[in-house]
Amino acid sequence: MNLDRAVLAFAGVMILLSVALTQFVSPWWWLLTAFVGLNLLQSSFTGFCPAAMVLRKLGMGRGMPAGCGFK
Repeated sequence: MNLDRAVLAFAGVMILLSVALTQFVSPWWWLLTAFVGLNLLQSSFTGFCPAAMVLRKLGMGRGMPAGCGFK
């Protein structure tokens, strides 16, 4: 899995998790959904994504061709 797909998968999991937490714990978890969405939006314009930096340091995508989104 390359880094771009890993970031998208991580964002999807975080959104689904925050929706579940909103339903079962507290409506304040919508803030996490908004944060993830806004982070995806700004990274689409700037190419800067903190999650991509963390995943890269954890070794995600090594040995795979780099995607075009986060270099």
